[in-house]
Amino acid sequence: MTDNILRVAVPSPLPRLFDYLPPPGFQGTLRPGMRLRVPFGRTRQVAVLVELVAESELPRIQLRPALEVLDGEPLLPAELLALLGWAARYYHHPPGEVITTALPVLLRQGRAAQAQSAPLWQLSPPGREALADPALERAPRQRALLARLAAEPEGLRGDALRDLPDWSGTARTLLKKGWLIRSDAPPPAAPAGTPPELSEAQRAAVAAVVAALGGFRSFLLEGVTGSGKTEVYLRIIQAALARGEQALVLVPEIGLTPQLLARFQARLPGPLAVLHSALGDRERLNAWLQARAGQARVVIGTRSAIFTPLARPGVIIIDEEHDPSFKQQEGFRYNARDLAVVRGRRLGIPVLLGSATPALESLHNARRERYQWLSLPERVGGAREAPIQLLDVRRQPMDQGISQPLAERIQKHLDHGGQVLLFLNRRGFAPTLICHECGWLAGCQRCDARLTLHTQRRHKLICHHCGFEQAVPTRCPECAGVDLKALGQGTERIEQYLQQHFGRFGIARIDRDSTRRKGSLEALLEDIHAGRRRVLLGTQMLAKGHHFPDVTLVGIVDADGGLFGTDFRASERMAQLILQVAGRAGRAERPGVVVVQTHHPGHPLLNTLVRDGYGAFARATLAEREAALLPPFSNQALLRADATDAQRPLSFLEDALARALETGVQVELLGPVPAPMERRAGRYRAQLLVQAVARSVLHGFLDRWLPTLPACREARRVRWSLDVDPLDLL
Repeated sequence: MTDNILRVAVPSPLPRLFDYLPPPGFQGTLRPGMRLRVPFGRTRQVAVLVELVAESELPRIQLRPALEVLDGEPLLPAELLALLGWAARYYHHPPGEVITTALPVLLRQGRAAQAQSAPLWQLSPPGREALADPALERAPRQRALLARLAAEPEGLRGDALRDLPDWSGTARTLLKKGWLIRSDAPPPAAPAGTPPELSEAQRAAVAAVVAALGGFRSFLLEGVTGSGKTEVYLRIIQAALARGEQALVLVPEIGLTPQLLARFQARLPGPLAVLHSALGDRERLNAWLQARAGQARVVIGTRSAIFTPLARPGVIIIDEEHDPSFKQQEGFRYNARDLAVVRGRRLGIPVLLGSATPALESLHNARRERYQWLSLPERVGGAREAPIQLLDVRRQPMDQGISQPLAERIQKHLDHGGQVLLFLNRRGFAPTLICHECGWLAGCQRCDARLTLHTQRRHKLICHHCGFEQAVPTRCPECAGVDLKALGQGTERIEQYLQQHFGRFGIARIDRDSTRRKGSLEALLEDIHAGRRRVLLGTQMLAKGHHFPDVTLVGIVDADGGLFGTDFRASERMAQLILQVAGRAGRAERPGVVVVQTHHPGHPLLNTLVRDGYGAFARATLAEREAALLPPFSNQALLRADATDAQRPLSFLEDALARALETGVQVELLGPVPAPMERRAGRYRAQLLVQAVARSVLHGFLDRWLPTLPACREARRVRWSLDVDPLDLL
């Protein structure tokens, strides 16, 4: 019997594939990876053909024919289809939703897999000069467009600019001034910049990975900030390109690293395909098709770019591999870093993970020789790593979270011509609003969380967990008192303090609120590098990928939040963030210093980090994890449930626990318990943690347990999901 039954992946929450017959009268060739339009219930869906089989569980007479074939050739290559199938099994997620993840939105909608060109807009040399003119502040739309294009040397097409107000009218105005260049042709190949001289450690790292090209091997590149990891990436990519191969580079948040993009564009031959969520649908499809066809020799993107089809894959690089944003936290909860290693093994190409502060799981893999460990222990160019000093703020007078000793150091560094960076990972004006008369605290109506006071632009109380907003009350809802006070510090409040004391030096606040509009981050960075803003303040957006050569003082306003977190990973993330922020100081000829304000200067892990470095901190933390049998010395899966009724999630999980105990397998079950933040966005949440020392034991248990869960009490009245290898237990 011929294999003429189509087994397809339909985007649905059902954990299975579906069988169809070919469309009536279809005479072409069907191959896995092609899209079909199929009837599904009362709807029509775009599906992906996974395999052709000879038999179905259903009688042939019950199979419905597909409606049409959308592609003349497979869009997803066999290796990528196999990876997606593996991911669906590993993360125990419906295969239809997993495979759909790999397709750009327009392809999911059934649109043709054809690239469409649009005029390319680039900044001219006079336009770059105009951007540095302070008078342009009076034309914010022109400034925003110029700043956006300044960060994209190869230019942008209109789809990537449509979020800017009246961008097309602004572009026509700037075109007449000679500040923009409009072209219908693809951007020319970037001129090869003069590469810097490599250090001995850089040469060794490049040589190790280049020698592995053409075969699979995993590498962990641990390099202190400023040690030249990006240059190592560039040399490896150039070697892969010389072999006629492509390179895939994953970064945590592409919108936060315009300098990295500019450097890649200046050194590597184009076109370079960029893939991230801020792109328009058409632009994302064009880049995806360029990568698939091999026209884009380098693909750089955020976590979903791991599913980009490549014509000639040669190497995969993951920058800042420790960053938790590589883990998808909703829906299909995959980890792009881990999938990169799996894909590299399947493709037979090397995978390089890079970070100044590697994840403890990666360090553990390196120590077990699963990864080859490469090290860049020193900064390039003779720059010295900035020393970290703990500043005991107990009994110190504080002004808006800034101690007097820190304020004095800020003044000293500014007087000597340096720039100062202050870090506080808490946006808004203050973490909450309190009534001084009765003690009422402004709480979210939908979450077990406090509302954050925002005073700039919106002047509202906002929940950072669900987005709920309300006006700031003039009287206390409990006692009608009028003495309402902002409690704690946020970046807006610190900015107010800085404007009062150091405003003449120019203040740049960089957080989610101040950079909400596209182009605003680029404009702020332009001001910083031009020296127009010498005091930098921000959240973790400032800790990632930025090069500020004039920063000589980094002040961490509050390091205590991560020392006593409820999640066992809190101290690891605290250490990574401190060192990532600290790495912004002293990156050029000027020496730098890092000052950490803390109420716990004797904390052992904090002292280990400051005195002995990240390696010693990691060893101590891994020893604690091993003693407690926590990851990476065990494997976890988290079953979550939520509902508008507080009891239903717990009832569902209790039934799930009973079914788990019936299996008799050797796993540890913890819970069910309410989530640390039980109510979020109006829904009550609970969770059940499954843990096993051996990964095979965990997945064997999940394979048998999960099919029983739809029959649990309340299963149809709760939303439930499974998170394999969870990074967030909150």
